Amino acid sequence: MSTTSVVEKDAQERMVDQAAEKGRSRPVWWLVFIRELADLWIGGKALNMILIYSVLMGIMVYVYSYNSELSLIPPKEMVYEMLKNAMAVSLFIGLVIGADMLSGERERNTLESLLLTPAKRGQIVFGKFLAGISPWPAALLIAIPYLIVVSQGDEVLGPAILWGAITGSILVPAYTGLGMLVSFWSSSNKVSYFVSLGVYILFLVPAQLPGRAQTGAAGQFLQWVNPLAAVNHFLSKHLVNYRTIAEFWTWLISPVAFAALVLGLLFVIAGPGLRLEAGRSIKFLKRLGSRTSTVIILLAILITSVYPAMAFQTGNTQAENLSITIDLDTAIVKTGDKVEFNTVVTNLGSSPSLPLIVAMNIINLNAQGDVVDPEDWSPQRTQYSESLAPGGSISHAWIINTILDGDYMVYMVLIPAPGSEDATSHPVASPGIHLTVTKFTRLNPGGVLPYAIGGPVVVLIGILVLYRIRRKQVDND
Repeated sequence: MSTTSVVEKDAQERMVDQAAEKGRSRPVWWLVFIRELADLWIGGKALNMILIYSVLMGIMVYVYSYNSELSLIPPKEMVYEMLKNAMAVSLFIGLVIGADMLSGERERNTLESLLLTPAKRGQIVFGKFLAGISPWPAALLIAIPYLIVVSQGDEVLGPAILWGAITGSILVPAYTGLGMLVSFWSSSNKVSYFVSLGVYILFLVPAQLPGRAQTGAAGQFLQWVNPLAAVNHFLSKHLVNYRTIAEFWTWLISPVAFAALVLGLLFVIAGPGLRLEAGRSIKFLKRLGSRTSTVIILLAILITSVYPAMAFQTGNTQAENLSITIDLDTAIVKTGDKVEFNTVVTNLGSSPSLPLIVAMNIINLNAQGDVVDPEDWSPQRTQYSESLAPGGSISHAWIINTILDGDYMVYMVLIPAPGSEDATSHPVASPGIHLTVTKFTRLNPGGVLPYAIGGPVVVLIGILVLYRIRRKQVDND
């Protein structure tokens, strides 16, 4: 038996004695939590992962500032990208830690003494789970300074931290629990790590689909079902495209359902059946079969009933006596600037108009340039209004976030809603805005460098201090 196994076994035996002394004053799950927490942090496993995480975050923020192309990305999009990558690494850390929780104990021959503690098996699993999710708060705190740097004072910082904390607190426990489930059924750490890594890669697959595949009905459904892709889609729409929570709250159903399913399986089914061998008994598997089929059926019903169906309707209506004007003709700005303007829609006819739709279009005047997606440039891709009375008018405010340099023409299209299924509509185009965008680098590599280097250095100093304290304790013993 290795020295590490002997030390861990001694620690577990001390925990058993402590539990016996304290009786019911301290629940055993709390003692398991404290023991696992010390093993992760004082033992260095979690600290090493957090150090690697901080180095990756520092590299990312420096690359964003040093690369002249990436530094042109608006602050909102940079904050989203940093948050997305921070969560992806945090999920991987949780999955890896969870994958070692039970199968690792089996390999190190320390699970038997742990099972001898005067506690229910579920309490042991619960204590380990709480320790497994402990790196997430640290990872979030480390990410906040980097988010502050790339946000450049933009108002997106507050919502990004808030929703990053909320969605991360849903996904990280789910991924940690998933790793523990895999570890529960695995007889060795190699199997547990291999399966967990495969599951992690599987969840990343939808993000690698081509752009058109992601926008189709099947691609949208695949992203909606995938908890990680659903969270990324929700964050991108809310943080980058200014979409409201009410519009995209359904994208949070999948992560919540996934977390509930994983934690339910972990605490209700796997936890009470923890034993020295991997998995549970054959008798339990027979009972599990009927329960699992019921859960799958319920989830299938939930998914098919909640997922927003995509349908397109065509209509026909005659031309309206409508006009649309813009209060801006030209604008010369830098990349990352915000252009604000207003449109006024007027009903020149003698009868009320049908409901109206105003859509923004942005055309790249350079034939060799990239096609512009207005949704990436503006939070208001389209705006809707009710019927206008004769002579009535309505104003709409618009914002354009200039992403790339170039020469562009911005114009609006006024579309009367179809009056029936067998009529057409005649859109009305507005005057254009000649938008000239010059290149401008907003982030200064020199100003970002202290953050890029300082984060990992602070974590490294913390690791060295803990190792020194640990060495003194060993010497004193």
